[in-house]
Amino acid sequence: MDRRRRKRSRKNTFVILLVWTAIIVFIGSIVFWTPKIKIFLEEFTRPAVKEVDVSGLNSPYSIVITARGGRVLGEQNGRERMYPASMTKMMTAIVALDKLKLSKEITFTSEMLDALNGSDATQAGYQPGETAKVEDILYGIILPSGADCCMAVAYEISGSEEAFVELMNRKAKKIGMKDTHFCNTTGLHDEDHYSTCYDMAILLKYCLRNKTFREIITSHYHSSGPTDVHPDGITVYSTLFNNLSSTEVTGGEILGGKTGFTNAAGLCLASFAEIDGREYIVVTGGAPGTGEPLHVRDAVEVYNRIGNQLMS
Repeated sequence: MDRRRRKRSRKNTFVILLVWTAIIVFIGSIVFWTPKIKIFLEEFTRPAVKEVDVSGLNSPYSIVITARGGRVLGEQNGRERMYPASMTKMMTAIVALDKLKLSKEITFTSEMLDALNGSDATQAGYQPGETAKVEDILYGIILPSGADCCMAVAYEISGSEEAFVELMNRKAKKIGMKDTHFCNTTGLHDEDHYSTCYDMAILLKYCLRNKTFREIITSHYHSSGPTDVHPDGITVYSTLFNNLSSTEVTGGEILGGKTGFTNAAGLCLASFAEIDGREYIVVTGGAPGTGEPLHVRDAVEVYNRIGNQLMS
């Protein structure tokens, strides 16, 4: 009798475990698939542009994709290798976000900053011995394109820029950037430091899923907390918004982006905008560095073409 009771008890326990396993798998499936189904419905059932003309721009390299589904709507040499310049810093920032807490403090050292000597790299303005929070340093990477901030997170996480770049290249492969190779954290010119507009669009699409990254790249400016060197803090400004007279485009507005420039890369820009309730990513590269923000003008032109198509 006891044996039958124990056997029945084990059977009941097995059934209960089986039921709970099925419930957990069912809930997990809902959690996993619901966002993907939502993206699918938005991409393929909601009215949207099917194709965007990107001809006639100042930039010889360009691509436009939907920010959620990643559907390519138009491109010109979008899969051709180019130098990404400071668009590289999007990867530097997202790897740092993976590894560091925003509240952590990093002290800038002479070793970090000396590595930039003679490079003519843009800097946010931190000095040796100065300590700043990771959050402020990340704003310094994206908004003013601060190479000093790039070096700070690289040395803090990996002990050197070279070791940190390995993480960047590993991340690039993981998220589907198939024709990208980084040699540094800043985008300073190197013959073997390359990407494509398509890969940069994939990178920005990925980065925008991170709430903190999105908050940073959509900010017009940011003021850090006080430090020993800068008692009033450091205020940094977006290189994109500084070159925009207005964020408005036909049917929407430009939300944010990361600029770049070297003599070899020309003017580059990875940006995104919301038009008629949907977000689009535009990446351009290779515009002439004439002193005019031709990369920004190209982005505005493409977004206006999208808006005009939707409004017509």
